[in-house]
Amino acid sequence: MATLQDQIAVNATRRQRPWYYLNGEERLAWLLVLPWIIGFLAFQLGPMLASLGLSLTEWRMFTPPRFIGLSNYAEMISGDPLVLQAFKVTTIFSVTSVPLRIALGVLVALLLNARVRGLAFIRTVYYLPATVSGVAVAMVWLLILNGDFGLLNRTLSLIGIEGPYWLTDTSTVLASFVLMSLWSVGAGIIIYLAGLQGVPNELYEAAEVDGAGDWVKFWRITLPMISPVLFFQFVIGMIDALQEFAGPFIMTQGGPGNASLFVMLYLFRQGFEFFQMGYASALAWVLFVYIMVLTLLIIRSSAVWVYYEGEVRED
Repeated sequence: MATLQDQIAVNATRRQRPWYYLNGEERLAWLLVLPWIIGFLAFQLGPMLASLGLSLTEWRMFTPPRFIGLSNYAEMISGDPLVLQAFKVTTIFSVTSVPLRIALGVLVALLLNARVRGLAFIRTVYYLPATVSGVAVAMVWLLILNGDFGLLNRTLSLIGIEGPYWLTDTSTVLASFVLMSLWSVGAGIIIYLAGLQGVPNELYEAAEVDGAGDWVKFWRITLPMISPVLFFQFVIGMIDALQEFAGPFIMTQGGPGNASLFVMLYLFRQGFEFFQMGYASALAWVLFVYIMVLTLLIIRSSAVWVYYEGEVRED
């Protein structure tokens, strides 16, 4: 068994050797991680830095880029009203759809946590829609939300309600995308269910001894104990929702009247329809900063509402 002096000598030897000297295990570790490093540099960091440089140019793809400094960003701030509209639509969709998905997911997870028969099968049924591609989902919802023969309006007609033209009415088109976002709630249900099953039963038993009802147990025990799961789902959900693209691109193309003009759709238009690649790159970086700021705000807010087992808070 190595003594403390031997360990100190080994550490001193490691510090003295050249940085490029690796033993067998270290070589194997770098060899295994090398494909990811190459992929990150070639397909993520490299394109990001290239787009940052392109955001300072005017580039129409078929002509060489021309450096124009911060003109693209100035244009977004003062000369392009659609930028504000796109961020408004995207933000409303995100702050509406993500909490609804979380609330519905937690509700269904609570029902599934009640030890019902065929639980594994029910989990699979709820999760399956989350495995369908965005294009396929958009095509299905085009049929469901069709104003003339859609499944939703036909169902409403059975109870005497005349449904609107969901995707061609400015007052309902964004609500249609929020409704469609609930399709993939099954992916979160699996995570919520795992969190619920990790809550110690002793806490519920102690609450019952004190005479607590179901609502008190849910509010005082269940929610705090699964708050880290809710926090994770909220952060990931917001990042994903702020990059919504497939549905608006296939179903509405930003209409009617730019009521469903999401940022990613507007970015795509600028780059691949109008061939304004420099402007599209600047828009992408503004979206990146916007997502980063919102994510940091959510993380900062976690100190108020996220509880981690074992931590001590001073009220």
